[in-house]
Formats: sequence, C-alpha cells, structure tokens
Amino acid sequence: MATLPRHAVRLALLAITLFVSTGCSNKHASTRYAAQGSNCYAKALPSSGEGGLAFGPTLAMASRKSLDSCMRYAGRSGGTPRTCQVVVAKCKS
Repeated sequence: MATLPRHAVRLALLAITLFVSTGCSNKHASTRYAAQGSNCYAKALPSSGEGGLAFGPTLAMASRKSLDSCMRYAGRSGGTPRTCQVVVAKCKS
C-alpha cells in the first residue's frame, strides 16, 4: 500500500479542521441578544467619527447604552463625542 506524503496529510487535516470549525461560527448575533432578553436596540451617531449600536431590555436602556458607546467610540476615532444623537431606536413586538 502506498503512503501519502506528509504535506498531503497535513493539508487534509487542515481542510477537515476548517470544515468542521466553520459550522460552529455560523451563529447569528440576534440569537445571542434574544437569549438575554434584549428585544430593543438603538443606534447613536456623532456628526463625525464612529457611532454606537446597543441592545437592551427597554428602549430607554438601549438608547442610553448606544449614546455611551457613541461618545466613547467618537472620542477614540477623533470625532465629536458631544454631538452624539440616537438616530434609530426600536423594540421587537
């Protein structure tokens, strides 16, 4: 019986590992938030810089968290944290 070269065996093991691991990474982010009971979300944006998206059990909590994230990320990205405003806020019915 012929034996395979070592590099062929390594490539086959790598391919199998990648194939198996991709099945675990296909989980949707919404499943994680639904499990925590976060049925509301809000997005806040500054006039320049990065904004923030947050989830929470109530509209007020999601809005507050998104504003906090917006201020933090806008400051880090060289934007204007004081101009953050909630632009989208919704809850699942």
